[in-house]
Amino acid sequence: MGAHPPPRSAGAGGTPTTTAAPPAGDPGGATGGQSPDGLQAGLKNRHLSMIAIGGVIGAGLFVGSGAGIAAAGPGILLSYALTGLLVVLVMRMLGEMAAASPTSGSFSAYADRALGRWAGFTIGWLYWFFWSVVLAVEATAAASILTGWVPAVPQWAWALLVMVVLTGTNLISVGSFGEFEFWFAGIKVVAIVIFIVVGALAIFGLPPGDDPVGVANLTGHGGFLPHGPGAILSGMLLVVFSFMGSEIVTLAASEAPNPVQAVRKAVNSVIWRIALFYLGSIGVIVTLLPWNDKAVAKSPYVAVLESLDIPYAGTVMDIVVLTAVLSCLNSGLYTASRMAFSLGERGDAPKSFATVNKGGVPAVAIYASVAFGFVATIFSYTSKDTVFQFLLNSSGAVALFVWLVICFSQLRMRRTIERETPERLTVRMWLYPWLTYATIAMIAFVVGYMFYDPDGRKQMVLSVIAAVVVLAVGLLLDRQRPRERDAVGTKGA
Repeated sequence: MGAHPPPRSAGAGGTPTTTAAPPAGDPGGATGGQSPDGLQAGLKNRHLSMIAIGGVIGAGLFVGSGAGIAAAGPGILLSYALTGLLVVLVMRMLGEMAAASPTSGSFSAYADRALGRWAGFTIGWLYWFFWSVVLAVEATAAASILTGWVPAVPQWAWALLVMVVLTGTNLISVGSFGEFEFWFAGIKVVAIVIFIVVGALAIFGLPPGDDPVGVANLTGHGGFLPHGPGAILSGMLLVVFSFMGSEIVTLAASEAPNPVQAVRKAVNSVIWRIALFYLGSIGVIVTLLPWNDKAVAKSPYVAVLESLDIPYAGTVMDIVVLTAVLSCLNSGLYTASRMAFSLGERGDAPKSFATVNKGGVPAVAIYASVAFGFVATIFSYTSKDTVFQFLLNSSGAVALFVWLVICFSQLRMRRTIERETPERLTVRMWLYPWLTYATIAMIAFVVGYMFYDPDGRKQMVLSVIAAVVVLAVGLLLDRQRPRERDAVGTKGA
């Protein structure tokens, strides 16, 4: 949908309306200036820009990078670089499709058109499942930090409070979501930039450091690859899921005044975003401190700040991590609800999911997503090592499934767009189709290595089981649809 006609108005009395997805044969989907599905085009350019920039900075970067450093040593930089390369290539493919056809369903809608309804159904529901589980993870993480500050309030109450508040911001309007995300993401971006600048000064022996550090920590303590080259792949398994969120801007673009421009800017900037925020900050950590320092494994960013005698380093990073967690929760709820909306619009979810309220937001889809998140949060307290662990593991490999689907969809949609609407190819995948094939091979290799790796095997097996179950349901529904159409045709005869 390179551009969109005006949104449909609500029914009499302001009641929500259900709208249909663009025709499967139309890569563009619409031709006007606003969303045709009733969603409010309330995201401003600055919202989209910050969503794009901050989307790659998840809480996992701050709290999960320590495990990657412990697994691969300084070689974790190669793990981040290779994973970042995958994300850049996948985002280029997704950007090609999204610029030609912006839609709230993003890659799920493209899979629906390019591969079949079973594909759009499967990846859409798996993606919704992933982000609904993330809601529980982030709410629990936020509650843990807040309980440390105000222990008189029980942790479950904090989790409930942050879920309710951010549900409210999503329900009011897409503009309120965008405003919250603008400031949340802004704080993350500023924090990372300051961290890199301060760290770089210390590396060169300028205040707040004392003497130039050089490369001693990169080459000492067992060398750059202390656990051997295989640790690079192990590191990739630990960091690959922290990149999930880069694609959110392609969902949000459909609710912006100029979605094509927003997608194009986001895709073109993904290289420097990954290089700066991930490689830049992790490079500072492994250069300033020995990779095997216990403090680095526990909390690498705090360890660096404390080594530089930055006052209140722990409190400062708690604030930054809390902001990152709230940002992820806020955008996770938005993302899950828009995917549920798209599924409902295409007949792959209850029709009520595809309705919007007077504010132009899919309220029912938001309620359904947050309800699942609430249930998962309860399990995180009552059944942390059983039910909740199962939810985490069975959604863990969804990022890789999403990337594979994007690759295969782009292979098919590119030919369709070139044949029917070539003028909409404002973003093009490099070296098509060979680089797309190479990306598929790289992702398939990572999937295979997860089956081989003892730590990744359980997660991959459970994720595959979840995918097979959803796929089976999608294929079953796909087979019933022709029968339903035949039945309708017989009645009308």
